[in-house]
Amino acid sequence: MPGTVLLLAASPVGRGRLVDAASVLPVLAAVPPAVLSGTDTATVVELADPLEPQAVLTRLRAAAAAPGPLTVFVTGQLQLDRRQHLPHLALARTTPATVRYTALPWHWLREELRLRPAGTTTLVVDLHADADSWEQLRARPLDSGHTTAVYGRIAPPPSRRTVAAPSYMKAVATILRSGHRPPLEQLHQQALARLVGENGGPGLVLTAQRPATTDPHAAITACVQSGRHGDADALAARWEQAAVREHGAASEDALHWAEVRADLAMFAGDAVRSCRAWLTVATTRLAMGQPPDAPAVEAAVDRAHHQWGQIRDAAQARELGSALAELRGRVPGRRRGALDHVQRQLRQLQAQH
Repeated sequence: MPGTVLLLAASPVGRGRLVDAASVLPVLAAVPPAVLSGTDTATVVELADPLEPQAVLTRLRAAAAAPGPLTVFVTGQLQLDRRQHLPHLALARTTPATVRYTALPWHWLREELRLRPAGTTTLVVDLHADADSWEQLRARPLDSGHTTAVYGRIAPPPSRRTVAAPSYMKAVATILRSGHRPPLEQLHQQALARLVGENGGPGLVLTAQRPATTDPHAAITACVQSGRHGDADALAARWEQAAVREHGAASEDALHWAEVRADLAMFAGDAVRSCRAWLTVATTRLAMGQPPDAPAVEAAVDRAHHQWGQIRDAAQARELGSALAELRGRVPGRRRGALDHVQRQLRQLQAQH
């Protein structure tokens, strides 16, 4: 089966730049796509110093939805937002004061990859952390999800007024340019060996291989890819019911499966069901006492908002739009003007009634 490769290199323009991330792209781009992917053929998508987190999310979402193996190469720098202290991948316009709105939240990447079956997704990273991120990561590892194999390193911040080189990723690319892709663990070790003597060493070494055929997500994804959307939802519903019985309807396990079913409704083209499910998840999380700017709450409302925009039946759009507007009042999210957008669209729908 053909593979998909996403090459993402990003770092701020100006004094906030810690690493010259985009310098690795010509080396990676010189590697044959099939070697980058480890498959017979592959599609390669390249993002060099993107400006907008939503644009990156769109490309990431499309890559995650593609069938077959997915390999994501990420080069850049990590920074924390000042409100929640969550790690973000800094983009071209990111400054310390604007991380929340101009950088890509790392949990967005994790969320987009979470429905892929274990054994089909690989994340190769070469990241430099700013001082705050570095201190946090030493106590709290970067979370890339339960079904993704992760290889790479996170380096400490370079010396002042120094822009570091993405030497780990360049080593990976140089090895792959030979035309041979060794097993990923071996590739990882060979790349690390080339960093001997680098100032500060390799930093935090990342290697996490995930189990490949026992995860129920694999069976669900297989159903979706073969067009059996009803079977996929039925399987997820059984897992959701089991989680409710064992842990309660407001448990993280139960909410996870509710989120899976919301995504499955989207894949099936049922925007009404998907929107309604995401609204329920968001409302449940808020009722549990989770703050309006918690990543899981914001993600649920953002997805409900997106699916609401796909609804073509005016009556259902009016019904769900009222609930979404109320929720948007509590959870404005990261996109400026989101509440105004809902209210404006809702007024137009009500005028047509």
